[in-house]
Amino acid sequence: MRTRLVRRLAAAKTCAIGAALALAVPGVAYANTVGVTVKTPGATAGPAATFSEITTQAACTSGLISGGGIDQAIGTGTSSNGNKINGTSPSPDGSTEYTGSTGVVGTDVTHWLGIGGSGGAVNASFSSTPYALCFSSNVINHTQVVMNKIAGPTTSGTVGLVTATCPANTRLLGGGARSTPASIGSLKPTASFPTFNNSAHDFGQKAAADGETNPDSWSAVGWNGGGGNSNNTTYAYAICSGNGIDISGTTVKVRYSEVSGPTAATSGQTVTVGCGGGDGKLVSGGAAISGGSVTTTDFTGPGSVGDHLNGSYPSDHGGAPVGDGTTTAAYWTASTHTGGGSSPSTYSDVWALCADDGV
Repeated sequence: MRTRLVRRLAAAKTCAIGAALALAVPGVAYANTVGVTVKTPGATAGPAATFSEITTQAACTSGLISGGGIDQAIGTGTSSNGNKINGTSPSPDGSTEYTGSTGVVGTDVTHWLGIGGSGGAVNASFSSTPYALCFSSNVINHTQVVMNKIAGPTTSGTVGLVTATCPANTRLLGGGARSTPASIGSLKPTASFPTFNNSAHDFGQKAAADGETNPDSWSAVGWNGGGGNSNNTTYAYAICSGNGIDISGTTVKVRYSEVSGPTAATSGQTVTVGCGGGDGKLVSGGAAISGGSVTTTDFTGPGSVGDHLNGSYPSDHGGAPVGDGTTTAAYWTASTHTGGGSSPSTYSDVWALCADDGV
């Protein structure tokens, strides 16, 4: 009798230990299967002429884009004021742009464009490097691109803000911005950021703040330095999960940082933010040069009409762009620049989107 009792107690103890172990390792049941590989072909020289642009592209050989970026090399001296971002945006084939009808414009897109523009000065140091973030997930296996656009800005020192919103029951993964035409050398997108289509964020006028989760929209801001209006247009692109996917267990967390400057003429600033250990994987990012406090007030332009973006790209913690094939990128960097005049009360902003698919 005593022997049977000892055996029963031992068996019960073994079951209890097994149950405790099962409860102690929830990560086995809730691992994050999001993966991202950065693809970049390197730099393309140009633009070589004033009031022009070059289009470069990065492509995903596997996976779908969740976002992308661009890094401009501008050289030194006053001619560096002439190089700016004209676009960082998705493409179905590496050359075609989504500039027609608004709404859902593409599905399962694998190319990202980096479009570098010039103003009234150029030099041989100008170049553009595009980056595509190639996304994979056991849950989100399809994506779609939503585009929205606005006429303008048409006059000097005015903001043209437009917001693209993901369809209901989908998850925002990233976004981009574009301004046209290149012949208006002072026209450029000065902001590209995640936001929410709700009253708290003034329906895209206020950016998503650090620590917020599951933004549903992407805003782009066009800024005109006074070069006139020739059908000026600003485009916003949102990269969203596909329809019919259960996103209830997925989370996209926003990381955000803002620093003062640049304020002196012909000067630059960089700011970097990253995804922490519990945030999920870096899947995209955004950048702005602004009047500051963009997460608590409606977006305002920077202190000078010549201010522009020179970079929005995946990076290391020190702000250096990552290389082709990187699978561990966890930071995003914004690079901003003034024009030929001083720029008081100007700020540089950066966002990183960090995704966990919860499976």
